Amino acid sequence: MLGISVYLSEDINQQASYIKKMNNSGFKSIFTSLHIPEDDHANYKHQLKDLGQLAKKLDMELMADISPNSLKVLGFDWGNAEGLVHWGVTGVRVDYGVDEQTIIHLSNKMKIALNASTLSIESLKRMKQQGLNTESVEAWHNFYPRPETGLGLSDFIKQNKSFAAEGITVMAFIPGDDVLRGPLHMKLPTLEKHRFQSPFVSYLEMVKDAYVDKVLIGDPNISSETLSQFEHYQKGVIPLRAILDKNTNESIQHHVAGTHTNRADYARDCIRSIESRHYASIGKNSLQPQNCVTRQHGSITVDNVNYLRYQGEIQVTMNDLPADDKVNVVGRVIEKDRPLLQWIKSSQKFNIEWI
Repeated sequence: MLGISVYLSEDINQQASYIKKMNNSGFKSIFTSLHIPEDDHANYKHQLKDLGQLAKKLDMELMADISPNSLKVLGFDWGNAEGLVHWGVTGVRVDYGVDEQTIIHLSNKMKIALNASTLSIESLKRMKQQGLNTESVEAWHNFYPRPETGLGLSDFIKQNKSFAAEGITVMAFIPGDDVLRGPLHMKLPTLEKHRFQSPFVSYLEMVKDAYVDKVLIGDPNISSETLSQFEHYQKGVIPLRAILDKNTNESIQHHVAGTHTNRADYARDCIRSIESRHYASIGKNSLQPQNCVTRQHGSITVDNVNYLRYQGEIQVTMNDLPADDKVNVVGRVIEKDRPLLQWIKSSQKFNIEWI
């Protein structure tokens, strides 16, 4: 599942168009924080109700990070926190100071998110034995506003594997790349390596390699270009933006642009377009050698007439490869998108767009 973060310091009605746009693009979860400033009780209560009603209208999950003090301000305590469901809140994230019996009680009333970094497997097993409803419990990682404080990948994966073994859904945050949340404005990732990485690359690493089931954008917004990448992926396609080589003619440019599928028996050194193979016998329209230079990682190539029956095959290089007089280099995937190549494996569709 994909999700967004919405902060109550900004008017919900002004954020409604963004929430609706993201919902239409496949984002079905909302995270908000209810650590309420001491002087703004009434406004946050009003904002939460507005957000809850919008979430219900859009059929979106709404999870709230809440402290005991904030819960009290809203007129609840841990004994009746499920009353927030009537406001449109799907569940709450609980952390320090909440005992196991309270967590067990709440899990049978509403969705509960526990701190993935501090929740022990021993505690989880103990609560399961005492009646914890695991279908309503998720393990949520934090985001880290201060640079150099985000989590490392190896321990993160190890922890997530242990939750998966217990049947627990895992959530983590990736950064945005448009409007950033203050006061530091240094992005809100769970993993430190994602702080200055594109949101879409970060997302694929989470769901492909890191045993994460649900990914939320920690910052308040993403760029239109990034949203387009997520929209492509909702259709099963990994989009690649590329720069065309100045020597490439227009017919080859159009031949290469568009959606392709990597072969089921995918190669070590290159991504091979299945669709391009029907151009292998170009006949009188033979492709002459041109720009047969070193093929750097992310190079987009077309086999020329010297490759005989392979003529016309489109490839994207996974590694640096030497020049070959049988292979024309027609462009290169932009640096920001090259990390995406590692996830274009067996039968994966990908799209090449010249920018």
